[in-house]
Amino acid sequence: MTGGTLSVAGLPLVLAGLLDWVLDDVWGTLLDALAAVIGVEMLGYPFMQRAYLAAVCIAIIGPLVGSFLVHREMAMIGDTLAHSAFAGVAVGLFVNATFALSVPPLLTALVVAVVAAVLVQLLVDRVGTYTDTSLAVVLTGSFAVGSVLVTATDGGIAVGIDAYLFGSLATVLRGSVGILLAMTLLVTTVVVLAYRPLLYATFDPVGARAAGLHVGRYNLLLVVLTAVVVVGAMQIMGVILVAAMLVIPVATVSSLRGFRRAIVASVLVGLFATTTGATLSYVYDVAAGGAIVLVAIAAYAAVGFGRVVRRTVADATRDLRAPWSSDRPTVEADGGDDERDLD
Repeated sequence: MTGGTLSVAGLPLVLAGLLDWVLDDVWGTLLDALAAVIGVEMLGYPFMQRAYLAAVCIAIIGPLVGSFLVHREMAMIGDTLAHSAFAGVAVGLFVNATFALSVPPLLTALVVAVVAAVLVQLLVDRVGTYTDTSLAVVLTGSFAVGSVLVTATDGGIAVGIDAYLFGSLATVLRGSVGILLAMTLLVTTVVVLAYRPLLYATFDPVGARAAGLHVGRYNLLLVVLTAVVVVGAMQIMGVILVAAMLVIPVATVSSLRGFRRAIVASVLVGLFATTTGATLSYVYDVAAGGAIVLVAIAAYAAVGFGRVVRRTVADATRDLRAPWSSDRPTVEADGGDDERDLD
């Protein structure tokens, strides 16, 4: 505690107390009770409780923002900003190692990812660069910066950056969960308040401009929200796989009608993937991000297979119900032998 106003984690006492209440009295009590009822001991472990809460947050904000990105055909921006966040983590670790400071890597990751998001949008709006080109420029540039900073310290920060590259349940600390909860609240609130303009700008940008809507601002808002989601998911998913939660749950429910319904369904898919993946990660001691993505892909494949089966059954049923006469050859009514044979 510093000067009686900050907690050990660096949070103001009021926020630290609120976080303790959420983690211990609400979420912790709930999972402790669930562990006692179903007999699953790991639900009572504090680090798994933090991991599951982080997984729930990721499952909400990933598909929530990703639904707009996928329909704008900007799915790869998540990967671009993930690599930008990697550069941001490298910046934070480099500064800490070089100048003996204590800058939170998540903070530098957020700053760099937001700057990269703004840069992508500026390249598209001002310079006239195609979206995929601007994404490629920012992605490769960010990864180059990160790799240079890692090697500039003779690999000294490589160990610290591994957890951000691949994700880990053990790195989900209380302060990180608090930041992720705040990000989730912020992203959800912004999307709810700006839902209609975002929807309009996504599906009919020309009409939105004609109606006086500043589409560029909402495009910028969306990419900034994407940066927030990427940084929030980074510690449990890892930089390499973080973009998956923006895309795969949304793609899984792409056949649903109604945008709001699809968002809700994609969040449910995300919840299944993140909680199941986190469980498999603990049970089999594998990377959390990889397990979550594989579960999400399995759900996507299962739904896709179900669509194929349903379509095949529907086609077969339609063929059986079709009148036999509809497939008969057409014959001229000339009173000949052919006509009598078909009667």
